[in-house]
Amino acid sequence: MTTMDQDAGDIIVPLIGALQAAIAVLITIFVGVLGAQFKLLSESASKEISRIGVNLFLPALLITNVGSQLHAETAVRYVPILVWAFTYGILSILMGLAITRFFRMPAWVTPAIAFNNTTSLPLLLIQSLAATNLLDSLDSSGDAVARAQSYFLVNATCGNFLTFSLGPKLLNVWEEERRHDTDKTEDEESQDEQIDSQERASTNENEETSLLPNPAVRAQTRATFATYKRGKHAWNRLPSWAQEGLIFLYSFVNPPVIGAFLGALIGLIPALHRLFFNTQEEGGYLNAWLTSALRNIGDLFPALMVVIVGTKLSTSLLRMKKGESNGRVPWTPLLLITAVRFLVWPAISIAVIYLFATKTNLLDDDPILWFAMMLMPAGPPALLLTALADLVGAEEEEKMSIAKFLTIEYALSPLIFLSVVGSLKATEAIVSK
Repeated sequence: MTTMDQDAGDIIVPLIGALQAAIAVLITIFVGVLGAQFKLLSESASKEISRIGVNLFLPALLITNVGSQLHAETAVRYVPILVWAFTYGILSILMGLAITRFFRMPAWVTPAIAFNNTTSLPLLLIQSLAATNLLDSLDSSGDAVARAQSYFLVNATCGNFLTFSLGPKLLNVWEEERRHDTDKTEDEESQDEQIDSQERASTNENEETSLLPNPAVRAQTRATFATYKRGKHAWNRLPSWAQEGLIFLYSFVNPPVIGAFLGALIGLIPALHRLFFNTQEEGGYLNAWLTSALRNIGDLFPALMVVIVGTKLSTSLLRMKKGESNGRVPWTPLLLITAVRFLVWPAISIAVIYLFATKTNLLDDDPILWFAMMLMPAGPPALLLTALADLVGAEEEEKMSIAKFLTIEYALSPLIFLSVVGSLKATEAIVSK
């Protein structure tokens, strides 16, 4: 084989892998479109699926993935990935905030720049590259693909942590500023009247729906709202800086972050890791039933989120056909986000990891690790943007804009082959030194 043929193969193979990964995502989106078109999935049902996905399915996925990949003995190997994931994630957030504020773009542009797809697309891409034996040029051992997947999953954990801890605030940044300018602080008497009204309404509703006796329902409701009222009074007496600090800390307390924390706890404590992930003969007494159930629940999340994008896209296209408001995607943010995600970050990432791998001893002597870290910041925005929009209660028009935007970005996702080729060449150059 000539050098020219070899170079052509090095470009064509990753291009085919990227195309396969992109087509898999687009077909899943199309399933959502078909479901909406044939009345198999309503708009209200898609909201409920998105909500249960974020609050139940994603935490279960994080518990099993993080817990199975992290070990007390090998945790040090993942430290560079954790540092790199949080570093490029925070820099992406700052970049997104700067671009959104400078160009006065829609609020969803900030998380679209800040958070890339760290789960479904990288894993599909690795599977495609493994099928074409492209990774053999870096590492011919049998566990190269499994190592690459574990590296991407740890990166995905950090990405999900940032997405669900800071993402809602980023998506609401302009709305919060507008509310800050217009809202008036209510006095405590007015707040107490509202709480009392809510208590009466909640008591009536609970008496009709709860299986407990009515006296027990009333006592429970009174205790709940009395505690809430005392907490509200205590909150009002806190200085503004303390309130802002507690609000910021509370933004980190949500189901996905709790799931990631539990997964890390299970993975890093040897006794728990053995109980959850070993075979029953080796002490894994929870593996066959509890871990298996969590894994089954968690595996529902990635595909369902992509299907939800399809249902929102279908709604948007129907409204466009009727001449109604259907959520527009401005070209300027689309081009900027595409450039940042497919060109700017890959160039920065490849250069930074190349320098660290050749000039320092901070990274393990593992070509798959270098290759994976170069690819981590590349790729289209996270499909979790739709879940974020549902989480913060965004307007329907904004959700449809996000759905249309994500569909366009994933149609362009074969551009990731540029990052794959660049990362392969840079890694091969490091190995040859």
